[in-house]
Amino acid sequence: MTQTEPDPTGTVPVVGYAYPWDVIGDPTFVDRARALGVSKVALAAAYHTTRAATPLHPEHRIVEARSAALYRPVRIEAWNGARLVPAAADWVRENGAALADPFGEAAGIISGAGIEVAAWIVLTHSSRLGQDHPKLAVRNCFDEPYPYALCARHDDVRRYAETLAAEAVRGTPASTVILEACGQLGFAHGGHHEKTDGAYDAATQQLLSICCCDGCRADWAARGLDAEATVAALRAATGGDEMPTATLATILASRHDAADQLRHGVIAAVREVSPDVDIALHAQPDPWATGANPGLTPTAPDDVDVVIAACWPTTEASVETGRRLADTVAGRAVAAAYVTVLPPTGDDAFAAHLDSLVGAGIGELHLYHLGLAGPDRQHLLAEATRTPQRRVG
Repeated sequence: MTQTEPDPTGTVPVVGYAYPWDVIGDPTFVDRARALGVSKVALAAAYHTTRAATPLHPEHRIVEARSAALYRPVRIEAWNGARLVPAAADWVRENGAALADPFGEAAGIISGAGIEVAAWIVLTHSSRLGQDHPKLAVRNCFDEPYPYALCARHDDVRRYAETLAAEAVRGTPASTVILEACGQLGFAHGGHHEKTDGAYDAATQQLLSICCCDGCRADWAARGLDAEATVAALRAATGGDEMPTATLATILASRHDAADQLRHGVIAAVREVSPDVDIALHAQPDPWATGANPGLTPTAPDDVDVVIAACWPTTEASVETGRRLADTVAGRAVAAAYVTVLPPTGDDAFAAHLDSLVGAGIGELHLYHLGLAGPDRQHLLAEATRTPQRRVG
């Protein structure tokens, strides 16, 4: 790992997030990014299903990304023999024709304008692949699969993630790789017409986020647990029974081991094609966290340059998350906060929230989102890059 150097001016760098379709076909995108003063643009190179607004684009207002996809060419030679293969993003179009390399084209436009590019890569979140291969998906203690969540315990999933990451950056000007969903996804998911919100408390959601697939059960058994008895205990715990502390500790150690194996393989694959690229990791300081920002494992900060925690709500709880992250990664990686200008973020709290995060030890801000923010949100984007009053130390 090459530790990211602090900004010599002492100001906090800001990374702005975007999709390839935000850049392609909009000649004003790079001018807006340059005027904002973002340090680099994090551009989606592999992403999950989404329906995205494009309020500033001159040619469209909505993009439907029908499935998780690689926004690079899906090369036969790279994926030959793989059980899991990503879809191509044929919905990214220019002059009516699908683009073979949407990320490559958009990255070239951004870097050609003198702005650094980060390859934003979502690894284990693919509803299409989870539906096609349910045995490789996360399964809860009631044997119910979460098709949007590929389980990192499986060799096929790790091979998919490694190849996905390497292909995302191969031959591109990306100076940084940003890894999202690099570990365990769980119960929570913003699916179509979601009807689970508020049904279970946080403790039950944590239990329902524990993967009980065949691979995870086998690993528990190798660690000394009776897998069937553990699953039965988890089911009972969702109804109010207590789980043994030692059992939960073993389950967490198993989950973190799978995440570590995934991360190590992905980083090695990226380094093989781009040896000097920096590595940033989306993760939460809560070791039990699941989702796009899974729980930080004890060794993860030693492997990467930046760790990014989601701090979207403009609340003291988010500031505490940032503080906890900064304390956890101190001396090993830069602590970054993922913040958003989208509702419910408002004028009355955003600036103070950013200042509080920096005061808590955050050394980099990751800003969501350069393409989704409409005209009424542009002033908040500018607020995030108002660095003279946000200095490290």
